[in-house]
Amino acid sequence: MAFLDKLKQGLSKTKSAIFGQIDEVLKAFVRVDEDLLDELEELLITSDVGVNATEEIIDRLRDAIKDGRLKEKEDVEGALREILEEMIGAGEELNLSTTPAVILVIGVNGAGKTTSIGKISNRLIGKGKKVVVAAADTFRAAAIDQLAVWCERSGAEIVRQNEGSDPAAVVFDAIAYAKRKSADVLIIDTAGRLHNKKNLMNELAKINRVIERELPDAARENLLVLDATTGQNAILQAKEFKNAAEITGLVLNKLDGTAKGGIVLSIKQELGIPVKFIGVGEKIDDMQEFDNKEFVQALFD
Repeated sequence: MAFLDKLKQGLSKTKSAIFGQIDEVLKAFVRVDEDLLDELEELLITSDVGVNATEEIIDRLRDAIKDGRLKEKEDVEGALREILEEMIGAGEELNLSTTPAVILVIGVNGAGKTTSIGKISNRLIGKGKKVVVAAADTFRAAAIDQLAVWCERSGAEIVRQNEGSDPAAVVFDAIAYAKRKSADVLIIDTAGRLHNKKNLMNELAKINRVIERELPDAARENLLVLDATTGQNAILQAKEFKNAAEITGLVLNKLDGTAKGGIVLSIKQELGIPVKFIGVGEKIDDMQEFDNKEFVQALFD
């Protein structure tokens, strides 16, 4: 199954909950007017599009009505597509311009960090990249073992130590191994203890110091993994992690398990951070680079 088909299937709950109802709203009105905009506004807000993003959408539709560019209700869907594509913005490719490049993966436990690392590794290896993974979430033994399983599935090599080891020491060993093996990409897993922000920040700072010392010129990505099913709570998590690390991109997981895919809009609006990957399933190939046009197409088609 092509990924666009998987995306359409994965976003079927969102499509039904939001855009199916938009069709119903449009059928209920004779013309494009303020009452129609009020109905659309309420629907978008209740679908995790977010208040600020919804206000921008409605304001832009209102401007199009005033300018005479939007006269018929049949044209509302096309206008909405264009607005959504522009607001979400095009996805950005990973910066892998050095050998090795470094991808630091952060996020709370349960968001899907381990599976995301496996899926991203699988995609990179499929493009001919040699990938090494550092198991620096040493807080839980299960995290190391699960990561090892996903590395085996994807074909990535893993550098690990025992539970309770110093995460920065694991990263140091992984960098040395990546250099020795001439790896193209080093992916670093981290612990997801957001409830203890001081420890989290200290741990990330220590890991960053090791990377900067051992690979001072490496291309860097700091990817935050979020669980789309948690809705607005995911945005709160993102804001907290943004204070702890310079996030370069988002990995939005479990879009197939929620009716509130509108979170993609609110995240972009609230944080200004691009979504780089989206996941719509549990299989190793159920993740792909984010494409705003494909995403909006899947919501409407």
